[in-house]
Amino acid sequence: MTKQLKHETICVQAGWTPTKGEPRVLPIYQSTTFKYDTSEQMAKLFDLEEAGYFYTRLQNPTNDAVAAKIAALEGGVAAMLTSSGQAANFYAIFNICQAGDHFVCSSAIYGGTFNLFGVTMKKLGIEVTFISPDAPEEEIDAAFRPNTKALFGETISNPSMEILDIEKFARIAHKHGVPLIVDNTFPTPINCRPFEWGADIVVHSTTKYMDGHATAVGGAIVDSGNFDWEAYADKFPGLTTPDESYHGLTYTRAFGKGAYITKATAQLMRDLGSIPSPQNSFLLNLGLETLHLRMVQHCKNAQQVAEYLEKQEKVAWVNFSGLPGNKYYDLAQKYMPKGTCGVISFGLKGGRDVSIRFMDSLQLVAIVTHVADARTCVLHPASHTHRQLSDEQLVEAGVRPDLIRLSVGIENAEDIIADIEQALNA
Repeated sequence: MTKQLKHETICVQAGWTPTKGEPRVLPIYQSTTFKYDTSEQMAKLFDLEEAGYFYTRLQNPTNDAVAAKIAALEGGVAAMLTSSGQAANFYAIFNICQAGDHFVCSSAIYGGTFNLFGVTMKKLGIEVTFISPDAPEEEIDAAFRPNTKALFGETISNPSMEILDIEKFARIAHKHGVPLIVDNTFPTPINCRPFEWGADIVVHSTTKYMDGHATAVGGAIVDSGNFDWEAYADKFPGLTTPDESYHGLTYTRAFGKGAYITKATAQLMRDLGSIPSPQNSFLLNLGLETLHLRMVQHCKNAQQVAEYLEKQEKVAWVNFSGLPGNKYYDLAQKYMPKGTCGVISFGLKGGRDVSIRFMDSLQLVAIVTHVADARTCVLHPASHTHRQLSDEQLVEAGVRPDLIRLSVGIENAEDIIADIEQALNA
């Protein structure tokens, strides 16, 4: 079909197109290896002269089908699955940065990513400068250096729920000749398509809404194919100069728009190996088939819960960009007019201790180290996911000590609200 398929159809149909006699449902290719008839056939695969499968650490038909579906949802040219969202973030940066390089990153990001970029990657010789996503353009410009290789942000920050001005960030990145990498986990491509606003690479923790059922940890990197690596060849030698580990092959010349993902697969995945199991990709695909249905319900329920919380005497503040008075309401309307996601952050009068007592009183809503699945769940980031950060770092990451992250599921909204009400009264 030449017609551009709609999201709903892509969720259900993309990635796996069976021919006569093949299984209708994407099969699990639970095999580490793939057979060939001659040594020459295998040699061509190892030299990247032909496409095909020889070892699941590099490629697997189940994984590739699901990656193709996610690429289609985002409107990208190619995608690669990883074993976790953290692995996706690491690979996305490490694919274009090496020791001595630098990148700029929004400070309003998930605590695990903040630590990965600010602590662990520093040990590899890659420096990062964190800036407020709301900072004026000149201030963000000033963070760039001659060795800066990327700009990174989250479309909706976890857990502070700040909305990224994607067009502003894309304009700044491109002015400095680097790609904009955006984590689009919370809105998913159902509610936001960053490539349409100038982003170059998108990453996901597929563990969240894409899987949607808390069954499989995973990640994805999607390339738009729009960034011209050759135009800034001196900045990105890994892509634009010969790779000696592949007989002097140059990725941009050999693979064109597929250069970035091919390098990530053939070089980083080959050497570092954080692949998803085909079983996990199969489960992710089942989740993707209903993503377009679930996101509508998550957003609808979250809107009702946020409106309820806003009216409660014991609630100090509510941050949900679907509320007209919210600081990010206008940006949310621009980038995500159909809705943002099901996650709300709020605080209770009385601070941290009251927040913890409230959470311990919930019955239907579970305290879990997770977010964005079918079941409503709650977390206190300062005590849980972000507990490794100092108070200063918490503030920098947009996490107040009293912040409660509520991930509204797809149950009946009245039941969710009733549980919140009894916990507030308790």
